[in-house]
Amino acid sequence: QVQLVESGGGLVQAGGSLTLSCAASIRISSLNAMGWYRQAPGKQRELVAIIFSGGRTTYADSVKGRFTITGDNAKNTVYLQMNSLKPEDTAVYYCYARQYITSTTYWGQGTQVTVSS
Repeated sequence: QVQLVESGGGLVQAGGSLTLSCAASIRISSLNAMGWYRQAPGKQRELVAIIFSGGRTTYADSVKGRFTITGDNAKNTVYLQMNSLKPEDTAVYYCYARQYITSTTYWGQGTQVTVSS
């Protein structure tokens, strides 16, 4: 069982920055993908950013140019650097991991990000 522990959420003013961290209980090099989803009140969970083994990344159109996802294999941690935050970025952010060999998806407990206008 893989455990994902998020940190770094909080309250920030519009235009500000936050960095989310997701620490995995196993070597992230053994995972095929890690990333972040978010869910705002009354809305479906949506993809924010994913980093695949090998380093390829993908982003939601709404965050391109503002958010950056990176991974640190030595710390088994994935980061989401969020700049130029907007009130519409307010949501619970969930860390995500996918392991193809076991066909398993893992989720963190979520961390709240609130952007005030």
